[in-house]
Amino acid sequence: MRSTAIRRTAVAAAAVSLALLATGCGGSDSDSGGKGADAKGKESAAAKPAAKALTAAELEKAALAQGDVKGHKISKAAAKDVVPVDDIKVEKEVCAPLADALMGAQVGEPGAFTKRTVVSEPKKGSMDKDGADPEEAFKTAFDITTTQLALGSYDGKGAEESVASLRAAATECAGGFDFTAAGEKQKVSKITEEQIKGGEEAVAWTVQLEQGGEKGQLKLVALRQGPTFASFSSMNLAAMGGGGDFELPTAVVEAQAAKLA
Repeated sequence: MRSTAIRRTAVAAAAVSLALLATGCGGSDSDSGGKGADAKGKESAAAKPAAKALTAAELEKAALAQGDVKGHKISKAAAKDVVPVDDIKVEKEVCAPLADALMGAQVGEPGAFTKRTVVSEPKKGSMDKDGADPEEAFKTAFDITTTQLALGSYDGKGAEESVASLRAAATECAGGFDFTAAGEKQKVSKITEEQIKGGEEAVAWTVQLEQGGEKGQLKLVALRQGPTFASFSSMNLAAMGGGGDFELPTAVVEAQAAKLA
């Protein structure tokens, strides 16, 4: 009986949870070449064009695809799963980039944008195994992390500015903020920075949400490689509702960084 109740709770939680859910850097020339080398360096710098966004076709090719991350299923996000920025309303304007990234929407104004849904495959285990502890069996069966991967490519310093805007938002809004996405009210109660590496810039946070007296966590990663900015907004079914923690989607981030390099 207990096992059946847990199974029903898990299915309901899965349905609710799934429903809710760049610029190149320049180096400096050596001073040892004298005046001629100095002039050549200035000429080179002047001739270097500003960063240009990838085309829509180039960005699609650079985005993760099925088979790129072992143990994960990857698909292009359906149109219904892409939340328009205009449908996200934030009380504090400085928090807007964070709300946009959490919902897998575009940050800033990219020249090209695409989105992927990445789902980790469940670990081996069964809730029906004789003698299995129902609570542990639930955690094993529903230890599934779903990541909304949003990719945008920008002209000029747009990608750098997107990372900077998220850093500023995470600092200014660390104590929490409210926002509405597609008509649903959301409450962020706490933001904590995490450590992660990747691309030319990478930063990550654990974002605590509260809704109807229940607490849950999302993981948010921001990554920049050249003119392209990627955000990874992740939730874990087993951690939802009880305020439990889960790991950053490191394998997904590393794979996307490698594909953009």
